[in-house]
Amino acid sequence: MAIETGRERAIYAADPARSRGRRCAEPESPTRNPFRRDCDRIIHSAAFRRLAHKTQVFVYHEGDHYRTRLTHTLEVVQIARSLARALGLDEDLAEGLALAHDLGHTPFGHAGERALDAALGRFGGFDHNAQALRIVTDLERRYAGFDGLNLTWETLEGLVKHNGPLTARDGKAVGRYAARGVPAAILAYSQVQDLELWSQPSAEAQIAAVSDDIAYDAHDIDDGLRADLFSLEDIAAVPIIGDIVAEIDRARPGLDAARRVHETGRRLITRMIEDVIAETGRRVALLNPGSAADVRHAAMPLVAFSPAMAAADAAIKGFLYPRMYRHARVAAIMNDAERVVRELFAHFITSPADLPVEWAEGIGFAGESGRARRVADYIAGMTDRYALIEHARHFKSTPELS
Repeated sequence: MAIETGRERAIYAADPARSRGRRCAEPESPTRNPFRRDCDRIIHSAAFRRLAHKTQVFVYHEGDHYRTRLTHTLEVVQIARSLARALGLDEDLAEGLALAHDLGHTPFGHAGERALDAALGRFGGFDHNAQALRIVTDLERRYAGFDGLNLTWETLEGLVKHNGPLTARDGKAVGRYAARGVPAAILAYSQVQDLELWSQPSAEAQIAAVSDDIAYDAHDIDDGLRADLFSLEDIAAVPIIGDIVAEIDRARPGLDAARRVHETGRRLITRMIEDVIAETGRRVALLNPGSAADVRHAAMPLVAFSPAMAAADAAIKGFLYPRMYRHARVAAIMNDAERVVRELFAHFITSPADLPVEWAEGIGFAGESGRARRVADYIAGMTDRYALIEHARHFKSTPELS
């Protein structure tokens, strides 16, 4: 089955007119469909604004040109909309899931998450997907009639399951949660509004997941080169990058270094998007889904890289992991960042009166687990900059992180 750019809506696309609705019933908007309304609510949330000052890989004051969680999110949105349009899927739902996918991240990226996960070890740990769900269903307090953003079932389902099913049909945790179990927050919410944790996510959620991978590969290469952690010749040892660089050099001999780097990223994104479109067309022909429900009940994802591109994606990540994410310069900064989060948590647990009034209210009656989760919620919502300011307010020595 051929997949064409700008094709008509696929029969297995999510349909906003058939949404399973919101937890709290609301009058429909006269000007926006339910999925478009979800996008707008996410964009106007406090959690979304804070992404502008949260670390992707490099902390905020290392340079104005490195990606933040917000710029990464916008790049994922662009790729997701492009794929949704080409595949005849719902662009608004794909956009909403791309907009929301990183809302649960802590300050200082994975360093902050490691610190909070360790601090909450006795209370179920910290998981950024579970935190994103808690933000949009509870922690955002903007609306008169409900807590959270009251998003549609389809957006909540995709937010939780965009990387695939969380459980088997019998409820046993699978995939990334197989060892530790599905986070309690996800299980608890699914008791209120069943997110069908055992099924595949919608095709639009699958688009958000693969778009995240594409954006990560392209922009982490760009940021790593900008930071001089490796050279273009170094990463050209990865076959797909080497092929692209050779293609550029043949077509544009003598191209200046900066344009050569940007052209490499641009062509990598294009190649990956085209691969997803072709592989999805192959899987559509194989699975022949007749509805969005058929996508959820399929034995495998509908939207994915081909085996060859999946191997190329793994090779890129395999290159970046030791040379960028575990580079001595980055690791030293992230160790200090982890210390900041760890010490903030310890301070607020022992001195909850130092929390802002709205966070301290009732904490004395929350019990040990509730108090720990409240403190973690407060810290997880911080930007990098605010976390450093708070640390300096309560400690005599705060790391420079540069």
